[in-house]
This record gives sequence, structure tokens and C-alpha cells, in this order.
Amino acid sequence: MTGLLTDLYELTMAAGYFEAGKAAQKATFELSIRRLPNHRNFVVAAGLAQCVEYLLNLRFTSEEIAYLRELPQFAQVSPKFFDYLHDFRFTGDLFAAPEGTPLFAGEPMLTVRAPLIEAQIPETYLLSAITFQSLVASKAARMVEAGGGRDVVEFGTRRAHTPEAGVLGARAAYIGGCAGTSNALAGMRFGIPVFGTAAHSWVLSFPSEMESFRQLQKLLGPHTVQLIDTYDTVEGARRAAELGKPLWGVRLDSGDVISLARTVRSILDEAGLRDTKIMATGDLDEYKIRDIVAAGAPVDAFGVGTELATSADAPTMGTVYKLVELDICGIKRFTAKFSEHKESLPGAKQLFRLADHDVLGRSAECCGGAEAILRPVILGGRLIEELPSVSAARVRALESLAQLPAEFRDLEPSTPRRLEYSKDLTALIERTRRNLV
Repeated sequence: MTGLLTDLYELTMAAGYFEAGKAAQKATFELSIRRLPNHRNFVVAAGLAQCVEYLLNLRFTSEEIAYLRELPQFAQVSPKFFDYLHDFRFTGDLFAAPEGTPLFAGEPMLTVRAPLIEAQIPETYLLSAITFQSLVASKAARMVEAGGGRDVVEFGTRRAHTPEAGVLGARAAYIGGCAGTSNALAGMRFGIPVFGTAAHSWVLSFPSEMESFRQLQKLLGPHTVQLIDTYDTVEGARRAAELGKPLWGVRLDSGDVISLARTVRSILDEAGLRDTKIMATGDLDEYKIRDIVAAGAPVDAFGVGTELATSADAPTMGTVYKLVELDICGIKRFTAKFSEHKESLPGAKQLFRLADHDVLGRSAECCGGAEAILRPVILGGRLIEELPSVSAARVRALESLAQLPAEFRDLEPSTPRRLEYSKDLTALIERTRRNLV
């Protein structure tokens, strides 16, 4: 976890804090959702595990420090700062919404409390890790909702923006409710179920479609999924049916899925293959899945790639990482931005969830009958307990989303979820505004 995996200004600010004698000041930063992505009524929190791994292992190597020394921006920085980087470790605290938690605009996802430099440097990594995975998990949740109980499998690594984004995207998609992934490394690393069929190149490599089907069945047995649209989908279905069991299913990757699925289902049923499943793939998104399901097409599972791995219709989210509080020799100074459309709120906070709305209060407050969302994860630079597994995060997402009113789970825009400020937080906002403006 290299310290250079950050924006340069995080490091120049760190040097400035050091030179100004501010390194020991305890700072509190919050990573929050300024606004939801386009076409989203909620986001599903994901990426916390990577944030934890980063904070616990953040270091600067001698080679990295030597590189910084040579940059013109550090020409006037004292040697003591580079000695400080040599021994740099994260010794602070992290509070976070558990992965799989649905969140809304204006709500915090993480709180970092640490000596100022230790809290500043992680900004870039934390924003990137949380934003990307939360976008993919949220996209997955929408697709799973549209599927109406049918499995949705993540097939998107080949379309992801990097191979590693494919691995983490598979992880996030599983948290969001997908049944599994095609990514073998994600399967091994995170314990996610893996799925696969065969490509058109498999069919094309044999002298006949029937021979390709026969060889795949010989290889995979009960796990066989025949890709039937290489030449003619209906004829492909007939050949798969003629070959018979063992056969988990067939895959439709092109054409009018609704019409073809009905025809293919009839062919399979007439051959006594009523248990054989139909999987649809090919440029699917949640709207196409919704339409296929609404039409009553006999599709049993969906494989989704590009749209899911890139969160194609909403590839960005307005997450921000803001300084909200400083502790200077035991005296707290609260900080906030009041610039138009980019306001931030002062003080460390807690998010409380009730059945029909959320309450944002100060971190030491209680809210009777409400669930406190932000939970301690790292204290004093140490992980206080093992994080829940990816499977547990998936269960949390599915259960939590099922409890939301239907309007938020709908694919169309809804009225924003109500977020109230506690009396203490409201008073702090007004007091801070008077002191700063």
C-alpha cells in the first residue's frame, strides 16, 4: 500500500502541516455522499475492506521518499519531514457504514479521526475505493431487483476499466446481490461463486455445432451451458435438445430474447428437458431485464457485463472527503464549508436509521429506537475485529433493501428519503456559521 497512490496535493499539504507544526493536531474527516448518482434512489456501501487494508498497511518506501525529495514542490521542505515519512503509519480511528448498507444523499459513509497528516493523505484512495465499488454494488442491486428473483451473474471483467477494476467490480456486484461472477480471481480471493459457459470461438473451432456441444458436455457434464446462437438460435436449441442431458442450460446472446426464449423453452420442454434453464446475455441492463421479466419470457438467469462493471449510466458519484473537526491541545475547533452547492457540515457525526427516515446527529448523541449506522472499525491504528465476509455483506444488502419502501427500489426516480438534523447538530451548524462567516 504505497503512500504515493494519492494526489500530489495530499503530500504537499502533509509537508505544509509538518512545517507549520500541525502534524500532531487530531483531525476528523468525513467521507459522505454530497449527491446521489444519476438515476439512483440509493447507493449500496461497498469498498470498506479495501479501505481498511490500505490504512493498516500504508507506508512510504525509501525509493518513494527519494522520489519526493527530487520533486520541485518539495525543494523547500526540511529533511525532518522525509524522516517523518520513513516511519509513517496510520495510528488513528475509522468508523464506517458496514458494506451492504443502503445510503442516501447527504449521509456519511466513513469517518476518519487521526493526526492531521495521517487523516489527510488517505483521502484520494478512500474516495476511489468507496466510490467505485458503491457504484457497481448499487447498479447490481437495481438489476437484481429488476430480475424479480432470477439470478443475475456478473460477466464484466473484459469491459472493466482495468483488470483489477474487474476483480473489485465482481466483489461489489456480489455485495449488491448478484449470484456470482465469471471472474476466477474474484472467486478465489473473495469466495464468490463463479459461473461460466463457453464463447462463440468454442463453437467455431469445431467442424459442426453439434460436435462443439458434444465436446462441451463431455467436459462439463451437469455444469454444461450450451451457447446456441452462433449460427441459428432455434436450430441451436434443437441440437442441444437432441443431445439431451446432462445439461444445466442454454444461453441466448443475441436477437429478440423475449421471442426466442419462448421458442427455445418449447423446444426444450418437448424434448423432456423441463429442468434445463435459459440464460440471457448480451448488452443487458436493468431496464432490459425488467422488460424481459414483465413480458413473462421464460428466462431463468441473466449474465450482465459492460453495463454492470462500469455502472454505465451512472459512472460517477458526488462523494466528498471533508475536514469537519480539529482537536488542538484538547480544544475542539469545528470546520465547515458554506460555499454554494458545496456546503459541508461541522463536527463528527452519527447517522441514525428509522423506518421511514434518517437522522443525522453529532457523534456522541443517541437516538432512541434508531440504528446507529457508523460503527468503529479501526481504533488506534488497529483493526478491532474481523470485517464481515463478502457473503455477509451481500446478505445485509439484500435484507436492508427489502426493508426499504418500494418507491426507493423502483428503477424510476423517487422522492428523496427524508434526512433530518438533530437539534444539537442544527445548533452546531448555526454556531459554526456565525464563528466562521
